[in-house]
Amino acid sequence: MAGLALAMFIGLFGFGHELLGWSDPGGRIQLALFMSFIFGIISGYRTRS
Repeated sequence: MAGLALAMFIGLFGFGHELLGWSDPGGRIQLALFMSFIFGIISGYRTRS
């Protein structure tokens, strides 16, 4: 499951503007994707321990 999440994150982070057609001149969408991925890792780690 972690591999699938990582692959989806890389796909959206790297190629989301091409796949979904958004314009992100300030990088805010990529920042939001990155932060949601980090928060998901933190909450998954805290839930598991």
